Amino acid sequence: MDYDLPEKEEQVKASSAIAQETVSPSLKEAPARLTSLDAFRGFTMLFMASEIMRIPEVARTFTDNRFAQFVADMLSHKQWVGCSPWDLIQPAFMFMVGVALPYSLASREAKGQSFTKILAHTVWRSLVLIALGIFLRSQSRPQTYFTFEDVLTQIGLGYTFLFLLARTSPKVQWIAAAAILVGYWAAFALYPLPPADFDTTTAGVPRDWPHHLGGFAAHWDKNTNLASRVDQWFLNLFPREKPFVYNGGGYLTLNFIPSLATMIFGLLTGELLRSERSGKQKLRALVAWGMAGVILGAALHLTGICPLVKRIWTPTWTVFSTGWVLLLLAAWYYVIDLKGYRRWAFPFLVVGMNSIAMYFLVHVVVDYMGNALKIHLGQRVFELFGQASVPIVQNGLVLLILWLMLYWMYKRKIFLRV
Repeated sequence: MDYDLPEKEEQVKASSAIAQETVSPSLKEAPARLTSLDAFRGFTMLFMASEIMRIPEVARTFTDNRFAQFVADMLSHKQWVGCSPWDLIQPAFMFMVGVALPYSLASREAKGQSFTKILAHTVWRSLVLIALGIFLRSQSRPQTYFTFEDVLTQIGLGYTFLFLLARTSPKVQWIAAAAILVGYWAAFALYPLPPADFDTTTAGVPRDWPHHLGGFAAHWDKNTNLASRVDQWFLNLFPREKPFVYNGGGYLTLNFIPSLATMIFGLLTGELLRSERSGKQKLRALVAWGMAGVILGAALHLTGICPLVKRIWTPTWTVFSTGWVLLLLAAWYYVIDLKGYRRWAFPFLVVGMNSIAMYFLVHVVVDYMGNALKIHLGQRVFELFGQASVPIVQNGLVLLILWLMLYWMYKRKIFLRV
């Protein structure tokens, strides 16, 4: 991670112009960074950061309120099969990595950087992302906690492969994505199921867990699938407090393989948005691809070919979630880049252009800030709306402070990147 002031100066000038609604939506006059992409990234990051407010936990205390229970469900990960808005956060981030790559490569090549130099930076970035993910997950633990399932590590594991694919034609990229998804599906489908009398409690899953999958779909059941077996071998190669047996949430290291397909779809989208097509043509393509992804993903799930499971990133989830992210990006692209309504998106742009900084702050300083606020403002300030709402009020203020820190960095042209 470095302070990249000179390289970002042009981007900041462009973003300032965006805030004043003076930037043309045409491709030739647009800033190096796609405005709607930065704003969408910032919105997604703030959505993820809202986790510190513990809204689902608070909402579930209102047991007789259907709307509160609906909010809690929408802002929580599905236990296994299905999709909620909260489940779309990670695929959105991974997809946007792919969208941004063609812009990044074009910028570096315009500066005369060689393939070797760009490749070296790509490998370095991959390693730093993996290391940063492990570092953040190891907080409050007695030793380094080696797992590879979070968004930073997953991006790092696939990023170098994505870069190499970015040097190929769209046809090759489509073939690569299809080969990844079909091959990953076949690997799970061919992996033998556990015996009928297998005690799932040894894999951390109660026998009466209501989300167990049966029949052919059992190949993608929690902690008894191919990738969970790989983790039982791979993660025990690293020093651990105790031997790894299962992940409590069912998350897997090999998720990076199908999520690489998510990034490839983002790469194809980035190439579309940098093309010479008109804005309306690009919008139509985004919507068409998005609807196709949602429909195809739903069909794969409903026909029993492959279940829709985010936690293990099934091929069905890859296609379905990509469809939704495309539709969301299409909406942001239409409003910001085509219609020119940009001023409202400035708070998101501040975060989107410093997303690594926000991610790090959320995972490192939230508890410290919360305790400091209690010390200096007192507990009663946060109880104005009742005891149950304390996490929302307190950590909502923390989130505002974090945004102000990023705004300070934005005004001084300080951008952290890997």
